[in-house]
Amino acid sequence: MDAPPRGRFQRLESNPDLPLPDRATEHSAGHDVRSAEPDFHLASGEIRAVATGLVMELPPGIECQVRPRSGLAARHGITLPNSPGTIDPDYRGELKILLQNGGGEPVLIRRGERIAQLVFARFLAPILEDVDELSETDRGEGGFGSTGRS
Repeated sequence: MDAPPRGRFQRLESNPDLPLPDRATEHSAGHDVRSAEPDFHLASGEIRAVATGLVMELPPGIECQVRPRSGLAARHGITLPNSPGTIDPDYRGELKILLQNGGGEPVLIRRGERIAQLVFARFLAPILEDVDELSETDRGEGGFGSTGRS
């Protein structure tokens, strides 16, 4: 089996000590990422870009998908408004997580708390063509819910 591709992380001054994104178990798909900000309250309805103190370098053809953590969602209604967010392999800015409090109460987010999970995936970038005609299928233009009918 080929060796897995390598993701490289650089720590910013705001994060000299927090663990790199890590998986909770050997079979976890997501790598938990943590808040590098001082403790703060996320107000009900608030959306905030939360700093992780990390910059990432991915190999070509690998994207990073940013997804909510189910525990934060179940306990407090914390989600990611652009989920899944995509980080492209050529981005070199600080990894920030857009958190949204969908619950009715403010939620304390502590420095070092796991706030999202990162899932890495290969992607294809097909060559897109402008054509006059497309092939036909049995489904045709059937959209939302069209395949669920008996």
